[in-house]
Amino acid sequence: MKIIKLDAIDSTNTFLKEMAGNSILENFTVIVAKHQRLGRGQMKTEWNSKEGKNLTFSVFVKFKGLLVTSQRYLNFSVALSVYEVLNELKLPKMSIKWPNDILAEGMKICGILIENSLKGNEIQSSVIGVGLNVNESFLSNKELKAVSIKDILKEELGLDDLLKKVVVRLEKNIEILNAKEYDYLESKYLDVLYKKNVPSMFKTNQNVLFMGKIVGVSKNGKLQIELSDETIKEFEIKEVSLA
Repeated sequence: MKIIKLDAIDSTNTFLKEMAGNSILENFTVIVAKHQRLGRGQMKTEWNSKEGKNLTFSVFVKFKGLLVTSQRYLNFSVALSVYEVLNELKLPKMSIKWPNDILAEGMKICGILIENSLKGNEIQSSVIGVGLNVNESFLSNKELKAVSIKDILKEELGLDDLLKKVVVRLEKNIEILNAKEYDYLESKYLDVLYKKNVPSMFKTNQNVLFMGKIVGVSKNGKLQIELSDETIKEFEIKEVSLA
């Protein structure tokens, strides 16, 4: 991996996408910033982080024949990479909240943003942005529903070492993706999917409440929720949330 460190930047994803558009990048080139002024999450939501306290980085990844229709397996491999590294730290009650938030003790510890470059029916490359709460405390702000590694383990971790572990695990899981071991990735992902098969109250983006349980992810990456009448309804990102 090639790691480029920056002090401050608007967005590591934006910077890395511009690099990819203007030059030939080595696979798994990493941009990491001490401070992101305009960090982004899913659907243009903001991602804020204290300078020098957390990991805010993006990784450039190239693929071998990855079809657009197989995009959900890319999501599985990326989310699992972060999950597996954090799980080795023995963080409690870890899970992946669809599509790719990482939770510990039911609170968000990591957000992921994947932006793809397409050619025809294939994903040529992706810029994978990761915002991981490491050494900043979030316990004083209950409204955020966020937590950090420091909050849980009561100690600070070296950011450089943690970054390398995540990227190495990402390389491993992208190898599995390129080998088209899709069933393996899906099984691993669904095993740790937050609230899977747990009856829960949901709310649509129209503020309609309903009971259901998460049963899987569809071929086109939508969340599948089984309703009380045993029918299954599919939802896009931001169309539904836990009430």
